[in-house]
Amino acid sequence: MVTGEDPGLADLSTDGPTPNILIIGQSGRLQYEALIFAASLFGNSPSTPNLYVAEPQPGPLWDRDPSMAGTLRGALSDLGATLLPFQNEHFGESYPQGNKVEALLSLPKGEPFIFFDTDTLILDDLARVPFDFDVPSASLRVEGTWPQPELYGPGYTGIWKSLYDRFGLDFESSLDLSQPDEYWRRYLYFNAGFFYYRCPHQFGRRMLDYMIAIRDDPPEELVCQTMDPWLDQIALPLVIHSFGGRRDALPPGLLDGEVTCHYRVLPLLYARESDLAVEVLEAVTSPQYFKKVLKNYDPIKRIVYQGRGQKVREMFDRDNLPRKEQAIRNRIKREGFWMR
Repeated sequence: MVTGEDPGLADLSTDGPTPNILIIGQSGRLQYEALIFAASLFGNSPSTPNLYVAEPQPGPLWDRDPSMAGTLRGALSDLGATLLPFQNEHFGESYPQGNKVEALLSLPKGEPFIFFDTDTLILDDLARVPFDFDVPSASLRVEGTWPQPELYGPGYTGIWKSLYDRFGLDFESSLDLSQPDEYWRRYLYFNAGFFYYRCPHQFGRRMLDYMIAIRDDPPEELVCQTMDPWLDQIALPLVIHSFGGRRDALPPGLLDGEVTCHYRVLPLLYARESDLAVEVLEAVTSPQYFKKVLKNYDPIKRIVYQGRGQKVREMFDRDNLPRKEQAIRNRIKREGFWMR
């Protein structure tokens, strides 16, 4: 999809380290999303071929086998992905979001990495993104989902400062002082849909330590706060800040924009994402070899192959979308087109 080169942007294939790309592949929805991600990566970003698909293995922390079906493993390997089995030691069935952190410890040590959620499309070459792997960051495509201050409890400042204090971090330097006090955007907060750093072991070990400490012994200011499913996004800004990262480490508009699309679920992709994102999705799912595998997952069969997605797309004006994602979800559900 690259239409030209911008000499002002670093090319990962020539001027800098080639990062290892990490996604999670496991039974259910994620294994099908992993195949779509891989097809879009290898099709649109030829300069970043190092894709690892981390696969949790059966063990005591899983009630059911979390590993992928053989047909999905074969399709991913045929594309060029490296399958990376790993064992869960801290999270599992009770908090599968922890997979993205535990899997980091299975990547090559000391090599830069980028983690992506599997519900992501690569729209263009990642070489367009001028990563500085010494300065970590993560997705800013986020709503104020956590914390939710109680009327008579501590506010945003009290809650977040208690976490920075717990881990010996400087709270004041994390603030965006252009935002009002007690408004959620003033405080460092990311979506965990992507994040990156120079070493997966350093990042993964620290994030595990923070997540376990917050889960098992939270500051008293968090007593009324819900941890699930937000635990990874609570720890993520603390880890990024501890390594000298920041919210503005990347130019806006590339990740979660022109180069990648974190669509979350297929109905939302058709409802609100760009024409390019829809074109890429339908292009990478069209080869017969992939179709034979992907149509086994009912949402993909109905939304992509049977045209429900295009009906959802007709329901919304991309230039005048509801401000809240929940409003989009509710309308799709009312029309009977919600699937995930």
